[in-house]
Amino acid sequence: MKSVFNTSRRGFVALALGSAFAGLLPTAAFAYDESSTSSINLNQQNVAIAGYDPVAYFVANQASKGDKKYSVTHRGAVYHFASAENRDAFKANPAKYEPQFGGFCAMGVALGKKLDADPTVWKVVDDKLYLNINRDIQKRWNEDIPGNLDKAQVNWPVLKDKAPKSL
Repeated sequence: MKSVFNTSRRGFVALALGSAFAGLLPTAAFAYDESSTSSINLNQQNVAIAGYDPVAYFVANQASKGDKKYSVTHRGAVYHFASAENRDAFKANPAKYEPQFGGFCAMGVALGKKLDADPTVWKVVDDKLYLNINRDIQKRWNEDIPGNLDKAQVNWPVLKDKAPKSL
């Protein structure tokens, strides 16, 4: 009986400690559905990149919040743009402007995970947009972009249709 009590107590202590530390872990600023099997990182309103303008990364070299009045739905994702010109550029060539790996954190994909991304933490490499979950992770991504890209490109076909919580 003593061993059952000790085992149960250890489980309770581990659960209590885990819950206490969970509040200390950093969380992504932009909520995503961890049970979704979508290959595109969307919020609850099916908006991609948390409403940031995907064209602005290329033409303005900055992360710019889009406006709902300049919206396009592409492959089930709603994209917002800062201007009609940016919206029209996207409509003419969405593949050029869509974030890679569905807008999930590029370093996360390299590590075999589908993590949310912060649209203000980004980099364009070889005319492709990559997002990361935070600046610390982006530093790690930047340490070996070619190697991380190779890993991510191998992992993405396996990950893209899986729910983040299953990985």
